[in-house]
Amino acid sequence: MIINLNNVPRRTTSIYPEVFQSRITGRVKQALGNAAGLKNFGVNLVSLQPGSCSALRHWHQKQDEFIYIVQGEATLITNAGEQILTPGMMAAFPATEADGHQLVNKSSAIVIYLEVGDRTPGDEVSYPDDDLIAKSSDDGGWIFTHKDGNLYGI
Repeated sequence: MIINLNNVPRRTTSIYPEVFQSRITGRVKQALGNAAGLKNFGVNLVSLQPGSCSALRHWHQKQDEFIYIVQGEATLITNAGEQILTPGMMAAFPATEADGHQLVNKSSAIVIYLEVGDRTPGDEVSYPDDDLIAKSSDDGGWIFTHKDGNLYGI
C-alpha cells in the first residue's frame, strides 16, 4: 500500500492523564502504520517543535521501540544521560530494559523522526521520573495509574 503523507491525520494530543498533557505540547504525530492498515506494529512520523519532547521518559515491559532521526538535532535522554542524535542516527529500546528514554528538542529548529514500536498485548510502561504507570487494556487502549496503583482521575 502506498501512503500519501498529506492524507495522514496530524495528531497533537496525547493519551496521558491531563496533568501530563502540557509536557508534550509541540509534538505532532502522523500514524503511518495505521494509515497502511498495519496490525502488529506501529510506525509514526513525529515532529517536535523547539522545546518539545517525544513523551515522558519511559520504558516498556513487553514492547520494543526504534527511532530514526530524519531531520534536526534531537537530545536523547536515558539513564546514562544525554546524547545528541542527528539525521541518519538511530536508537533502539528493547523491551524489559529498565532504561527510561525520551527525545527532547533543545535546538531552535524542528526535529523529525520515525518511531516504530510493536503492539504486544499485556504491556506495562514505567515512567521513572513521574508518578505514572501505564498498562495496556484488552481493547488496545491504556489504563493509567499512580505508582501506588490508584487510577488517575478518580
